[in-house]
Amino acid sequence: MTQSDNHTPMMRQYFGLKSQHPNQLLFYRMGDFYELFYDDAKRAAQLLDITLTARGHSGGKPIPMAGIPFHAAENYIARLVRMGESVVIAEQVGDPATSKGPVERQVSRIVTPGTISDEAFLEEKQENLLVALAHTLRKGIDVFGFAYLDMASGRFCLFEVDGTSNLQSELARLAPKEILLSEDFPEREAITLTKGVSELGPWHFDFESSYRQLIQQFNTKDLVGFGCENLTAAIAAAGALLQYAKDTQRSALPHIQSISVEQRDETVLIDSATRRNLEIDQNLAGTQLNTLASVLDTAATAMGSRLLKRWLHAPTRNLNEIQSRQEAVAELLAGFDISSLATQLKQVGDLERILSRVALRSARPRDLLRLRIALEAFPLVRELLLPYKSSRLSNLYQRIQELPSLAAELAQALVENPPSVIRDGGVFAQGYDAELDELINLSTNATDYLADLETREKEKTGISSLKVGYNRVHGYYIEISRLHSDQVPVEYVRRQTLKNAERFITPELKTFEDKALSAKSKALAREKQLYEELLDTLNSHLPSLQTSSQAIAELDVLGCFAERAERLHFCRPEMHERGGIDIIGGRHPVVEAVISDPFIPNDLKLNQNRSLLMITGPNMGGKSTYMRQVALITLLAHTGSFVPAEAASISVVDRIFTRMGSSDDLAGGRSTFMVEMTETANILNNATRHSLVLMDEVGRGTSTFDGLSLAWAAVEQLATQTKAYVLFATHYFELTALADSLPTAANVHLSATEYEDDIVFMHQVHEGPASQSYGLQVAQLAGVPRSVVVAAKAKLQQLEQGDKNNASSLVSHEPTKQRSVKAPEPIQGDMFLTPATHPVVDALIDTDINNLTPLEALNLLAKLQQNAKSIS
Repeated sequence: MTQSDNHTPMMRQYFGLKSQHPNQLLFYRMGDFYELFYDDAKRAAQLLDITLTARGHSGGKPIPMAGIPFHAAENYIARLVRMGESVVIAEQVGDPATSKGPVERQVSRIVTPGTISDEAFLEEKQENLLVALAHTLRKGIDVFGFAYLDMASGRFCLFEVDGTSNLQSELARLAPKEILLSEDFPEREAITLTKGVSELGPWHFDFESSYRQLIQQFNTKDLVGFGCENLTAAIAAAGALLQYAKDTQRSALPHIQSISVEQRDETVLIDSATRRNLEIDQNLAGTQLNTLASVLDTAATAMGSRLLKRWLHAPTRNLNEIQSRQEAVAELLAGFDISSLATQLKQVGDLERILSRVALRSARPRDLLRLRIALEAFPLVRELLLPYKSSRLSNLYQRIQELPSLAAELAQALVENPPSVIRDGGVFAQGYDAELDELINLSTNATDYLADLETREKEKTGISSLKVGYNRVHGYYIEISRLHSDQVPVEYVRRQTLKNAERFITPELKTFEDKALSAKSKALAREKQLYEELLDTLNSHLPSLQTSSQAIAELDVLGCFAERAERLHFCRPEMHERGGIDIIGGRHPVVEAVISDPFIPNDLKLNQNRSLLMITGPNMGGKSTYMRQVALITLLAHTGSFVPAEAASISVVDRIFTRMGSSDDLAGGRSTFMVEMTETANILNNATRHSLVLMDEVGRGTSTFDGLSLAWAAVEQLATQTKAYVLFATHYFELTALADSLPTAANVHLSATEYEDDIVFMHQVHEGPASQSYGLQVAQLAGVPRSVVVAAKAKLQQLEQGDKNNASSLVSHEPTKQRSVKAPEPIQGDMFLTPATHPVVDALIDTDINNLTPLEALNLLAKLQQNAKSIS
């Protein structure tokens, strides 16, 4: 597809626009349709399931073409953006009546997955983030600068991390819809997002130009006041992101009024594996069903839901912040009418995103109606907060600013039920603007005016046959028969002569004609002008409106915490920095919400003298649930929420790690065991004495002694060197002996009992190691054929008998009876440990294998087998 003199003028115009956006779908406005051509048409037809045609010729070849009605474009664009595509919209800006050649077209907007702000394109309760990444080396270490923007709210943040693992962890946390990076970005394979990755020229990430871009946006001399002056990689990313956002919106971004620095040392760090295992807002199947967020989120507004998820994904380590939130939740619980608060907050709605559309001048009339309703709810929300004295709630009261004059202006300006778009008119109420009222009256009440004019002119001239009329050629006229031509007033101007009558125009009628014939178009133009002026007024109040929306979102989350605490019987945890995690009657909030039976609560006690718990017990006995509930209770406590427990005392942690479950990474060329070891290495390399570590079944993906040795060594390091808070679940019963040699380790187990060959899980945690694994019983529950289970029982008895003679400790690493063992040797032992006097062994020793023929080898093997059978 190249531009050529053989192409039509219109297609040359198309190629000129397309050359500027080669990788994006170009919606080219032609009358009432957006058309796509060539490869764009083929791609859109496939993605949207629309008809692909070939109409006309250009350059001697048919033009592949696909089109959509302009009034339905929003739905099609939304579908494309959700697929990760970007769309360029080229509108007609010239007048078809006066254009010589093709009507001029210009790109009016670029819609990309990370820069959308339209309500139809966005998921209501999910953030839509655009992330830019920049790279630098500092003292030989890879440093990655992050900048991210939520276009729909104006929230703009930056930070830096070291190393690829932190890069991947932060991308997992942010879950961006679109990523910007330089063409020479060194860790491209670490970016797992398959769609929505835009590679820009390296010059876009130039530090100096990015710095200038930012200080121009914020109208400051430097960036010192934002605390990011020394974050060179992050600043480079932020500048590239800001320019990209301006280019796509084709406008300034007045709602981006500040940039904040994320302080990683004030956040509980959660890596991507842990985030996945804890199912914070996405379960292992990739949906939002039965997640922590789904249980907690009863927020009245969508912006409250989004803030709640931000708090869950980035729990704070700031003890003062945690306690401030807890105090507010406690005060809301103490006699506060939470349902009344929710009712008023629902009236506020998604104010955050409405304000962004106001700033981008893409707000629709119904957005302004919702804004008016929100402003009217502000005083009622403040009134509910007035009696409360906690510093947090008092601060929120101050930040929610009443704007009665603005609410009154919107009430006066808008009709009760405005249309969805401004282009059709009918937005403004009668009486708001005299000029608009007159234009509307002219276009809707012309008949009444003409009848009134005719009556007045008859009375004035005394000509009873006088009439006022209209035709398309000559417009409005006053018609008088020739019989009365001598009575025509002097101010009448002849417009047309007929056989039996004359037609005249008067100054008054001419004025009416000029107005009436263009009244509708003028009324639409006047409405657009008034609408722009109204947006100007709203933008002048944007800072205070944004402050109010942020305060209301925070109040919504605190109210949500209070409602959940009341409804789900959560307690206020004591948060401190003394060390230790002590939970009484802890529960898993998601499992408890899903199951119909009562949840069995359990206790936990971790401190400097008891920092590692070795957890044993049957599969399905509740080990994983117990471990995860500890992590979720700890996480919730760091958000300021109350927690599902009878009581809890939790010291501030710096990181939460999990190594749970089994999965492979075939695309990355990593086996299940490789993934397991990578996650284990991450924990061992990064955990500290203030970290919470959950590890389940480490070492099970390899041979018995390899896995047991790895698990043993990992436990020893965590207990003696790292000294983290550790829950370590295992079926390697040998590891329970570590409690005897490590002073800070202890054994606990999940209980179960047998009843008539069935297993009953008690889901209760008790001190000491488990006495059985119940593996065969669980297999039977899973539907393993009875014949296999019976054979397994027989084999188990044989192995247990052999174990007494020390012959099968390597074959069965999961014995069913409790025993005390020594630490395994680091080198895997011989699988044949039978006495050397065994005749089969003697025969093997005496055999010269190198001189045996194949037939002799087979005969010898048959003889040895026969001897072995006879002996056993």
